[in-house]
Amino acid sequence: MEFSPNAKPIDRNDKIRKYSKVKEMSITETEKKPGATSAVRIEKYSFGVGDRFAHQAHAQLNACMLASKHGIHVVPVWNKSNREHNIVGSEPDSVRRAAESAVRESGWSRPFHIDADHINLVNVERFLVSSDFFTIDVADSIGKPCPQAEVDAFLKRHPELQRPMELTSGERMQLKEEAVQRIATKYLAATNEAGQIYRHIESKKGVGTFITEVSMDETDAPQTPEELLVILTALADEAIPLQTIAPKFTGRFNKGVDYIGDVLRFEKEFRDDLAVIDLVIRKKLFPAELKLSVHSGSDKFAIYPAIRRALQDTGAGVHVKTAGTTWLEEVIGLAESGGEGLSLAKEIYASALDHWEELCAPYASVIDIDSSKLPPASTVNGWSAEQYVSALRHDQACKDYNPNFRQLLHVGYKIAAKMGDRYLNMLEECQESVARNVTENLFERHIRRIFPAPS
Repeated sequence: MEFSPNAKPIDRNDKIRKYSKVKEMSITETEKKPGATSAVRIEKYSFGVGDRFAHQAHAQLNACMLASKHGIHVVPVWNKSNREHNIVGSEPDSVRRAAESAVRESGWSRPFHIDADHINLVNVERFLVSSDFFTIDVADSIGKPCPQAEVDAFLKRHPELQRPMELTSGERMQLKEEAVQRIATKYLAATNEAGQIYRHIESKKGVGTFITEVSMDETDAPQTPEELLVILTALADEAIPLQTIAPKFTGRFNKGVDYIGDVLRFEKEFRDDLAVIDLVIRKKLFPAELKLSVHSGSDKFAIYPAIRRALQDTGAGVHVKTAGTTWLEEVIGLAESGGEGLSLAKEIYASALDHWEELCAPYASVIDIDSSKLPPASTVNGWSAEQYVSALRHDQACKDYNPNFRQLLHVGYKIAAKMGDRYLNMLEECQESVARNVTENLFERHIRRIFPAPS
């Protein structure tokens, strides 16, 4: 079955009836149906990890195993976007193979997932077989024109949005008609697209066989809690059994470096969003598994305590997605090994510096590099292993840490990809150092700071 974007939309009442039936069906009941599979449900805490060269699945899984020993139960979700596959020259199945190998050899008995990261109708096909988690990215459709008749119908279907609502955060929310209309006008095209993409995936994989996330984070303006409520209501109309939602939060989430913004404002926004999630679950619009997803861009240390406090206070779950932090730990591991590993790390930087405009262009909205603070290649070529690692490792207490150097290397994985087997072979030669850095980074700097252990 090929999906046509011009196909007649499914009647919303039919979709709602269908979803209600599926939502009320227990896993046991689905197992009794011939040929049916158990519904895939995400656990309370999950951590999205990128592995651009499919060599660190063991080290990443070790971080989750360490967390379990400390009472922090977090499941890994390996994510890799279509753009990353194209740059590296890999296929989605390589992510699943690496994850399954690590799970099998490590004796991991808890769930794990493979995320088709930031997919749309154009590129979803290549992920259908290997993925059981789909991040449906509809940010580009935010603000696209939506027929007024659809907006009017939405307002007519949901008069409850204009009634007073008590949130568990202590806030009281009530939207005026003009506010609902404004938000619906801005977001309905995006939620309609999410429904189309979800139904296409469902038609190929079957009901209850995958986790659905909707992402709206790669856009200019953050969504307010009021907007999130309207968005979730519209996604419920699309009969999507949503398990995670990734809004854009206030502040800058640059790649590989710390959060830039008002941490107190972020914390209030995050807590209000958790309260909205709780509200739509209580209204039975979505499964109880629904939770916020934070696309962190890696290493947002400043907001991790705020997230942790909110989770402790509310008992809510969260999905936190990282990307290039493992790639950077690979480079750190190479440099730390000295010898040929250090030489290759220096070569990667020199080439990235030569092509920095080309490398940075696709990430322009999520990096801030001051080129005047990028050390010349000739200087870096004279560095010791310790100097290189000190500049790259995200340790803000270190006087030699250089966020500009780090951001350039973050987007510079294309250089390593072009090296092909030469880079991969060096990873294997330096695997002890690389794996140690990958595991320590994920466990100590991320998992322990974000996810609370049971009290």
